[in-house]
Amino acid sequence: MSGTSAALTPPADAVAPVRHPDAPAPGELLGAHYAQCFGCGGDQPHGLHLQARAGEGVSLTAEFTVQAGQQGAPGLAHGGVLATALDETLGSLNWLLRTIAVTGRLETDFVRPVPVGTVLYLEAEVTAVAGRKIYSRATGRVGGPDGPVAVRAEALFIEVKVDHFIDHGRPREIQAAMNDPDQLRRARAFEVNP
Repeated sequence: MSGTSAALTPPADAVAPVRHPDAPAPGELLGAHYAQCFGCGGDQPHGLHLQARAGEGVSLTAEFTVQAGQQGAPGLAHGGVLATALDETLGSLNWLLRTIAVTGRLETDFVRPVPVGTVLYLEAEVTAVAGRKIYSRATGRVGGPDGPVAVRAEALFIEVKVDHFIDHGRPREIQAAMNDPDQLRRARAFEVNP
């Protein structure tokens, strides 16, 4: 990252992240945390439909294909869509910690254009934890998992309680998620939203 802010530098007392013992196994598809999520939900016709897989330690890989409805300049992905993909990928890391957290800060570098129809290959990892603060970084590549870097980001997530969503979300959606009989889907619904 060029020009990373001090807010994204872990403090001296930060510790290495620890993968939760119940986290998905390396290689396992994480699936959508919420069907209506713009980043990963299957019920969003214009969403990214980002697919993330658990990696080793507290890392993951993800990918999505840039669609025509996600362009900014003619034929190129909108920068906001790319930032969303990075945010979704970084937020998905919290499932490996089994922590409910929201984006506190996201700094993104746009390195090269990403054409419509391109698959963006993302890698992300948690780098440190300090109290409720979770520090992470991600890289997005084009042309394959080892292709040239197109985007990268660093982020700070803040651990919150489920009350954060209850207090700030729309009651109808909150209640529907809380009434889901699938305990895993119910827990994941409140995973990464701001």
